[in-house]
Amino acid sequence: MSARHIDLAGTRHRFDGLEHVLAAATPLRSGDTLAGVAADSAEQRVAARWLLADLPLTTFLAEPIIPYETDEVTRLIVDTHDTAAFAPLASMTVGALREWLLADTTDGAAIAACARGITPEMAAAVSKLMRNQDLVAVARKIQVVTAFRDTIGLTGRLSVRLQPNHPTDDPTGIAASILDGLLMGAGDAVIGINPAGDAVARVATLLAMIDEIRDGLAIPTQSCVLTHVTNTIELVRRGAPVDLCFQSIAGTEATNRSFGIDLALLHEAQDATLGLARGTIGHDVMYFETGQGSCLSADAHHGVDQQTLECRAYAVARAYRPLLVNSVVGFIDPEYLYDGKQILRAALEDHFCGKLMGLPMGLDICHTNHAEADQDDMDTALTMLGVAGVSFIMGVPGADDIMLGYQSTSFHDALYARQVLGLRPAPEFEAWLATIGLTDPAGRLREPGGAALGDHGVPALMALLG
Repeated sequence: MSARHIDLAGTRHRFDGLEHVLAAATPLRSGDTLAGVAADSAEQRVAARWLLADLPLTTFLAEPIIPYETDEVTRLIVDTHDTAAFAPLASMTVGALREWLLADTTDGAAIAACARGITPEMAAAVSKLMRNQDLVAVARKIQVVTAFRDTIGLTGRLSVRLQPNHPTDDPTGIAASILDGLLMGAGDAVIGINPAGDAVARVATLLAMIDEIRDGLAIPTQSCVLTHVTNTIELVRRGAPVDLCFQSIAGTEATNRSFGIDLALLHEAQDATLGLARGTIGHDVMYFETGQGSCLSADAHHGVDQQTLECRAYAVARAYRPLLVNSVVGFIDPEYLYDGKQILRAALEDHFCGKLMGLPMGLDICHTNHAEADQDDMDTALTMLGVAGVSFIMGVPGADDIMLGYQSTSFHDALYARQVLGLRPAPEFEAWLATIGLTDPAGRLREPGGAALGDHGVPALMALLG
């Protein structure tokens, strides 16, 4: 990769390859500093952005930042690039792409039509030239709709993953959290459990429990136990009620190998899950989670900044038509995203870049207890992402995940976002809430008493609660 130079304020800056330009142009974050790829100074960061703005988008097609020969994610990006979708953008620079995205004359349909022509590196590059408000303004234009038993991602909607984790996978505790979430209108994205143990038999038990609740209450949603993809394949073979296939993914082949996966395995899992044909209004069966810093954590970052690598994970995701893609933005240690400011910026970048590439983006708006962040920071991120049109967020009892040991968003936080921003649940789930009497004719949540659930299968749930 060729070196690039730029004179700025009488100082000549040298950048050794495209990956160096991308890294130096990135807003400051602790992970890039740890990796030794961050800009040396604010002046160098400005110089890199100046240079990046003038780079033709075709540069990213000609100069892969990780070699084609040694990385299957690069091969996926190159081999599946849609030249027809790229054609309207082919003459643009990165700076011109930014102006086009922000223009009042460019609507979401025009952006969506180009999504398959936008590579991860292009998405990352243009995001580095944007202010936070730019990331919100463009993402808000884009609608990415997916479906399984309900419809996720419609404009004016905000879905919630009901996350009833328990430190010992106790069915009674999990069922109590599910009831708590349902009574507060959560669960339309997915009822999804992170299991404390990964034994196939345990996962099968949890899947059967959620399915009993979902079927007994006739809830138009989907379930998932977030186990390794190989376990899901085995569960499908055993006839377990698998709705969605989950897997954490990353932006380099080596990182994915550290997760125990490759692209062929993901295709096998998708085919197996599709074969169950459990969807009613759609057949989007994959659920992916990502997060900035995972490649650095696996020592598989190839000298590339963490945000660009995050975008490469989105190229992996879109190859499988996912129902849900979730950036767990603050879950990784503060060595990668140090404080609330860095977490907010990363959240807005991930959401923007994912939607720009055509993905149904949700966010786990979260922080670990040793990060320089608190719930006020999460409130800010939640509000900005709600304005930006995020597809779904997490609903965790009390915002405190007692199994994973981190702070996320609560069922009450989701109600806040829906109320102040005028957002509603997925339409099929909204109709179910009204049918069972949890919401009034205006769509407002009634006082939770549970009585309205009595004729719709709640005895089965109560039996689980003892």
